[in-house]
Amino acid sequence: MSLEFLSLERIQEIAHQYGYWAVFLGILLENLGIPVPGETVTIVGGFLAGSNELNYWLVLGDAIAGAAIGGTCGYLIGRKFGWSFMLQVGRIFRISEDRLLEMKEQFSNNATKAVFFGRFIALLRIFAGPLAGVAQMPYAKFFIYNLAGAAAWASVMVTLAFFVGKIVSLEELVALTAKFGIVALAIAFAIIFVPLWLEARKAGVGTSDQ
Repeated sequence: MSLEFLSLERIQEIAHQYGYWAVFLGILLENLGIPVPGETVTIVGGFLAGSNELNYWLVLGDAIAGAAIGGTCGYLIGRKFGWSFMLQVGRIFRISEDRLLEMKEQFSNNATKAVFFGRFIALLRIFAGPLAGVAQMPYAKFFIYNLAGAAAWASVMVTLAFFVGKIVSLEELVALTAKFGIVALAIAFAIIFVPLWLEARKAGVGTSDQ
């Protein structure tokens, strides 16, 4: 979700005016959970690099740095405040602490994949860092996967915008990327929650048979 007043035209104006700072701060703020369209700003940066208005390598470096630093800040926030926040949310929705601990363990078992691949998935890009902090993922491991994921994501987004932006319009490019993010989110949702639903259903059937 992005700030409504930030239309694509407005994002282009900001990118033209602030250049590399717009790319760096856009993705950094998005990773902190602030509703700024960081991915779109990054795509616009790559698009402008493709039209020789910005330097490709500087855009790429800013995108990697912003994503990595934003992810680290999210991790530190989650590590310090995340668990107490989850307990409060659990009380509101009547989720027991034992169930929250199970969910925490399940995420911990898949934390490296979530941190790396979460960069390419809408919403998970924002929450992977804080959730890794809540799960007490060792910082050294988080640092490696966070930086690798940031580099992979930024390379794909900036390079895609750099080359494909010469063939299709910026509007089409942003729309295609958004659709990919939604599909990736749906697939991730199915992979994560369908097995949990099947497990819960199996447990329920087993209990009723006793």
